[in-house]
Amino acid sequence: MAKKSIVVRDEKRRQMIERYAAKRAELKQLGDYEGLAKLPRNSSRTRLTNRCVETNRPRGYMRQFGLSRISFREHASRGEIPGVTKSSW
Repeated sequence: MAKKSIVVRDEKRRQMIERYAAKRAELKQLGDYEGLAKLPRNSSRTRLTNRCVETNRPRGYMRQFGLSRISFREHASRGEIPGVTKSSW
């Protein structure tokens, strides 16, 4: 499990991105890069980190499933992910 402080920080970033999304889009359309630079850094979408839904683990994240590799393997071995089977050849 990830540290609580890091999870909370990431959640704050998500909220800030939502708050400034319209303003950022407007400034980008106008080409006002100085105005963009004055906005908070955490309002940019590139500051987000993909995290596992269950464990909040940032590394080994699989976009297609929204899980880390460890959580994915546990669910797949239990047969909880449809269409995923253990490979053998």
